[in-house]
Amino acid sequence: MPGSRLTHDERQQIALWLAEGVGYAEMGRRLDRPTSTISREVARNSRSGGYLADRAQQAAAKRARRRRTIQPEPLPSAGERVREFVEEFAVLLSGTGLQRMASRVLASLLTAEADGLTAAELVKRLRVSPASVSKSIGYLETMELVGRTSDPGGRRERYTVHEDAWLRAWQADTKAHANVTEATRRGIELFGADTPAGVRLTQMNHFFARLSEQMHGSSLTDAAVRDALTVIAALVYAARALTLDELATSLGWPPERTAEALDTIDRHPDLADPLMLQAEGGTYTMEPSPDRLTASQREALQARLLEQPQP
Repeated sequence: MPGSRLTHDERQQIALWLAEGVGYAEMGRRLDRPTSTISREVARNSRSGGYLADRAQQAAAKRARRRRTIQPEPLPSAGERVREFVEEFAVLLSGTGLQRMASRVLASLLTAEADGLTAAELVKRLRVSPASVSKSIGYLETMELVGRTSDPGGRRERYTVHEDAWLRAWQADTKAHANVTEATRRGIELFGADTPAGVRLTQMNHFFARLSEQMHGSSLTDAAVRDALTVIAALVYAARALTLDELATSLGWPPERTAEALDTIDRHPDLADPLMLQAEGGTYTMEPSPDRLTASQREALQARLLEQPQP
């Protein structure tokens, strides 16, 4: 199929997909054709009335009759290679969650000149309706990826990609991760850490806390980590609940230093994994994290402890 000529049915499909805003790369995949074949077909047979399948088929038939020898397919021009790249790049962008049409608009703006593109230029490049471009621009503006400026010497606006677009997108992601982490904490308190819902929420909390920390970059100093680990070891060794003052006195630390270490453990629960800090009634303990043992494993361990003879 890739080496044969386009059929009338294929040209009719291309016409329908152009009207729907389908990109060249996607058409090529659907027809099992190179993207360059689709882009050349449309460029060669588009007139003022757009691309018409019947007219394209007639033109192809005339070219075939004129050919006396089989000629190799010409190499794509620089413009065609650019269009092909934009379509392929748009497919990759849509894989990140962007809407398909918005991905094509963003890919076009990313590869445009420094002063950006007008809506009319985007319509011409992408061969879509003005409404499709307008909707996609609005969508990208809400994500703070695209901005608009006045077109010098004219009344039209030009659209460009923000210089700090990726920083803005990254900040939006990290804020969303922090919101999810906080929501899971409230859920754990609501359902209880040892319930099935609490276990799942705890696992989710740990995942998004790690992700948020990695994206923000850890601000913990070596000294803060050492203090947190010392407090964890002290609570495990004590094997009972301790108040802040009891803990500080046992460690020989000022209460402020001990409080900061407890706060570090609370904000970075992975430091204590597979244990977790429990605060209740002004006292602190280290307990096994509920997501490390299943309910049946905990029951089996409790049964084993009950079977052991009392001293």
